[in-house]
Amino acid sequence: MVDFAPQPLPNWRRAVLKVGSSLLAGDGGLQATHARGLADFIAAARTQGREVVLVSSGAVAAGRGRIGTAAGNGIVQRQALAALGQASLMGFWQQLFEAPVAQVLLTHDDLRNRRRYLNARTALQELLRLGAQPIVNENDTVAVDELKLGDNDNLAAAVASLVEADLLLIATDIAGLYSGHPARDPHALPVERVESVTPRVLAMAGAAGELGTGGMRTKLEAASKAAAAGVPTALFCGRDAATIAALGDGVLRGTLVAAQGSRRSARKQWLGHAPASGVLRIDAGAQGALLRGASLLPGGVLAVQGDFRRGDVVEVQSLDGVALARGQAQYNAAESARIAGRHSREIETILGFRYDESMIHRDDLVLLDGVDRPMEAKA
Repeated sequence: MVDFAPQPLPNWRRAVLKVGSSLLAGDGGLQATHARGLADFIAAARTQGREVVLVSSGAVAAGRGRIGTAAGNGIVQRQALAALGQASLMGFWQQLFEAPVAQVLLTHDDLRNRRRYLNARTALQELLRLGAQPIVNENDTVAVDELKLGDNDNLAAAVASLVEADLLLIATDIAGLYSGHPARDPHALPVERVESVTPRVLAMAGAAGELGTGGMRTKLEAASKAAAAGVPTALFCGRDAATIAALGDGVLRGTLVAAQGSRRSARKQWLGHAPASGVLRIDAGAQGALLRGASLLPGGVLAVQGDFRRGDVVEVQSLDGVALARGQAQYNAAESARIAGRHSREIETILGFRYDESMIHRDDLVLLDGVDRPMEAKA
């Protein structure tokens, strides 16, 4: 079998690392044989000032280890096993990290709902700021579709977009994508770079493994979704210590799926064309600040129109009604009306809580050059 040639890993400051159950499951539950090297990679990245959000499968395997062979493999049984195994999965990872681990359970519904999406992102960003190690898993106890489809790969792609990661890392039990099944096709060659996940590329992928619920096809589908959000994906063997060590040196021995455009431009394009659920009308001072690339603070907001929720896209208009920008609201319409014109330090006193000092953070805001042509705010 031909080995994968080393290639440079894209530069990154924040990454999402997905680890499947095939790398964690052992006789009678979870074992750290392969997980330890991945945890060491994350720890080393943290010392370099980088951030890694871990997306980990394994709750069902951990639950089965606690019960033994008594539980079946149906949806209801797997839901129960996931509930039994979540605590064990967190304890398993905590033993491998010095930093405190933090469990975040998500479903795809959480990421489709704008308000819950923003809440999840805020929580993950705060965990990273606090120096904790976030560990995301699908909420198998309630997310029946995920148990059926084995969608932690796609969940990892969604999380990469959620936390605005620079890179998605997917640890597999093989070296990467081959032109054919490497165990069955003696002429299969490594595919070291994929510019676009086409039907032809998907046809190279095999079926799901016995322990994992995903497969190379699912990983390519996830990589395609990450690419559309401007995030490249690296597929590599999580069983090979040398491959994992090379990642720490910025070298990939595996498959790189290229991003389609930049992460920032993909998000800005979505914000610029998303329908607005409300309007925030601002004064001249706030308008000048936005044009310089600042966030929209409540002090410059003169009026709030519409009935929008936290996370909805709202339009920002000048005093005379000219559309200036669109962005995701940090507060709903009623909350926005109460804090409009007030200083950021007053938000918690007025509302009894505070999500952010801004009404729209600059990372969630796109300036408009005309209604239909978004352009990026200056950093």
